[in-house]
Amino acid sequence: MRYFLNIFYSIALVLYLPKVLYRRYVHGRYKDGLAHRFARFGTLPHRRGSVIWIHAVSVGEVNATRSLIKELRAMDAGLEFVITSTTDTGYARAKAVYKDDVDIFYFPFDFSWIMRRAFASIKPTVCVLMELEVWPNFIYTAGKNKVPVIVANGRISDNSYPTYRKLRWFVKRIFSNITIFCAQTEVYARRYLSLGGRDGTVVVTSSLKYDTVETDPLRVPGRNELTNEISYTPERPFLVAGGSGPGEEQMLLDVYESLYKINKKLRLAVVPRKPERFDEVAALIEKSPHSSMRYSALKNGKGSSGADIILVDTMGDLRKFYSIAHLVFVGRSLVPMGGSDMLEAAALKVFTTFGPHTFNFRQTVEVLTAGQGAVEAADSHELKAVLAKALQDDAYRNDTARRGQEIIISNQGASAKTAGIILDML
Repeated sequence: MRYFLNIFYSIALVLYLPKVLYRRYVHGRYKDGLAHRFARFGTLPHRRGSVIWIHAVSVGEVNATRSLIKELRAMDAGLEFVITSTTDTGYARAKAVYKDDVDIFYFPFDFSWIMRRAFASIKPTVCVLMELEVWPNFIYTAGKNKVPVIVANGRISDNSYPTYRKLRWFVKRIFSNITIFCAQTEVYARRYLSLGGRDGTVVVTSSLKYDTVETDPLRVPGRNELTNEISYTPERPFLVAGGSGPGEEQMLLDVYESLYKINKKLRLAVVPRKPERFDEVAALIEKSPHSSMRYSALKNGKGSSGADIILVDTMGDLRKFYSIAHLVFVGRSLVPMGGSDMLEAAALKVFTTFGPHTFNFRQTVEVLTAGQGAVEAADSHELKAVLAKALQDDAYRNDTARRGQEIIISNQGASAKTAGIILDML
């Protein structure tokens, strides 16, 4: 199987490498990434303690590592960590969160020979996959080296489950090498077992993301600086559209136009999920009749800090904007893109709403909506009505926000459970 897998990867690499080289030499990206992809990590420090290799595909998964690593360090201060990420944004987020505190690399290409080199360099004692990103040679090489593989915050989404079922003959062989699957929910646990996961290897721990969120807006790093940069006052409330996707921004601008007629002091912050879309979204906003500015300019002391609409064209600042928000819409949900993480906003006791396309966050949506701690809108017209009600009805807005925060606090504790399982593997 690995022979044919390597052939498939070789074909994919031939197609993918020109894009990587173009972005590396024309746009200056992947300065470290290309070497890392081939498991060229440079000279690594001598390891004195057990090494835990955590793979987190992108920003959301990297964020989920924070509470887990905090718990692990509290239980064993001698542990050392290596974090890998697949995406540019995940790598950048890991660098921002951990700085030089842990070794951070791009995840190597999943060729068997590259993975052998990676394991020889990193020498992990335990490997942790955040949520479950299936890399066959990574998992197989861990098994060959007798390194336990633990899936933390495990989930098998509505979107991926049908595909996995069709490939069960293949997936079963991979899952047989996973030591423990720490599932977010009973549903994900049953899916894992139905795909060939071994009996006795599944533990339901809840979601790590409940433990990583901040519940006090005043403790959010950078909040005070933000209020000065954007001339924030409570009298001019903010609607924050976080993690928006293609096709949503125009709908959000239309919704804002309606809400502005209700309260002409209302401001809008648009935070696109992907940085490569900043210019595209800026062009849309510039067509609006409202004053607008890029946050990157405001951070540098340029432009009108009191603009009606702010395009947040920087990375890692979403939580700051949530911390001063009056209302939050969580993006990639009015269009069929699976949604974005709504826990950050709800945890800060902010009225939170999203569209119907949230299949990547099914469990979170079910918990929040069942407890009336957030509101799902069927489309942009219903979103307009929901936000209009929240804007005008203080009791409705505040009660919904309070319930959302209470739900999140009541679901915390997954980090300690998962950390205990990992330590048992050392």
